[in-house]
Amino acid sequence: MYQALYRKWRPRTFDDVVGQQHVTETLKNQIISGRLSHAYLFVGTRGTGKTSCAKILAKAVNCEHPENGNPCNKCRSCLGIEDGSIMDVVEMDAASNNGVDNVRALRDEAVFSPVVVKKRVYIVDEVHMLSPSAFNALLKILEEPPEHLMFILATTELQKVPATILSRCQRHSFKRIEPVTLSARISYVADEENMKLEPNAADLLARLADGSLRDGLSLLDQCSGDEIITAESVLSAMGLAGNLRIAELLNSIADGDTGAALTNFGKMWSDGKAPATLLSELAALLRDILITKVAPRGGLELLSGGFDHDTLTGLAKRMSSEELICNIDSLQEHIGSLRDGRDPKTSAELCIIGLCEPNLSDNLDNMKKRIAKLEEAFSGGAFPEPKPKQQKISPEQRTEEIIQSVSCGDNIIQETAKKYPKARMKNSLRRIALLLQARRKMYGRIF
Repeated sequence: MYQALYRKWRPRTFDDVVGQQHVTETLKNQIISGRLSHAYLFVGTRGTGKTSCAKILAKAVNCEHPENGNPCNKCRSCLGIEDGSIMDVVEMDAASNNGVDNVRALRDEAVFSPVVVKKRVYIVDEVHMLSPSAFNALLKILEEPPEHLMFILATTELQKVPATILSRCQRHSFKRIEPVTLSARISYVADEENMKLEPNAADLLARLADGSLRDGLSLLDQCSGDEIITAESVLSAMGLAGNLRIAELLNSIADGDTGAALTNFGKMWSDGKAPATLLSELAALLRDILITKVAPRGGLELLSGGFDHDTLTGLAKRMSSEELICNIDSLQEHIGSLRDGRDPKTSAELCIIGLCEPNLSDNLDNMKKRIAKLEEAFSGGAFPEPKPKQQKISPEQRTEEIIQSVSCGDNIIQETAKKYPKARMKNSLRRIALLLQARRKMYGRIF
């Protein structure tokens, strides 16, 4: 019977756990020295190894021949715990056993000594799902348990665990696994499973896994039908080939082509794309572009992995950081408005129109975007330099210009000018200019 890759390659020792050395080394040292706590709390996101470490710890504390803090996986205790035949190690899902009666039954059983192994271990997964009364019922035995008893609690939402529980447990935080480590592990599993996995496909799977090894191996399992697993086949298998259409939509928005943007949206709407999903994917693309623009080297590990590098760099050159931030804020606002019961298609269309034509709206985000475009245009020299202001000309200078223009005029004016002395003409013109100034002050008009 075929077994999923994430189950087949589940770690069996602390050394097999990937990316959590700060936790595994601490647990190994405690087992070697015998300084074990009676209650542990493992905190972290999905697929980071919380339940796997809990099972390994349960085997290690009961192993007959531990090896440098690791279980041997050969003795009767290790094999029995692994196949579930030893009833002294109990794994409980708090999501489906969250009532006070379940915890009371656990408390009544816990006082009995183990039958086969040295310690009775209770692994409670998703402990934050317990009800308040169930937490209260767990407090006393968690504070003063029998010597043979150990609790290992695991949760993804630490803020939902009461402080009274936190203070009674030794807490270990599991971090997201880095993409480089994930890519190496996925490539190793692919080689062991005789899969032909290209390096860029492994990097893409690692980014899509979002720090979860279980998700990465599940994605690899999903792509295993291809003879050679490439980045294109990964995108196709994940249903992310439609991201190219999201990139086309953003290209239309960057061009300010409202008609083309609405046409692309209409096609995706007809194909069954939900408006909320479309806007979320558009926001994810803008986020990747922003990270590529502001952190071209150090931010590669933060990318979602749904878009290729050429697409991101090409769009980053066409959009400013201020414009990207304003567009992301606008998308987030419209995504939130979809939960208010508004027409999703109309809200999405209005959002796209606003992104294409920011001058149609006077909200703060669009004003920021328009100001950023003006600043970019000014810095690029798109506007001509202002003409210097003309200096004011005195009446004497104006008279001199008139005389010069008269001297350069037609023949009739030149013949008239010869009959009169130049000083007389100059005085006459000065008197005319003074008369015009007086009339301008009197009537407030410009002649």
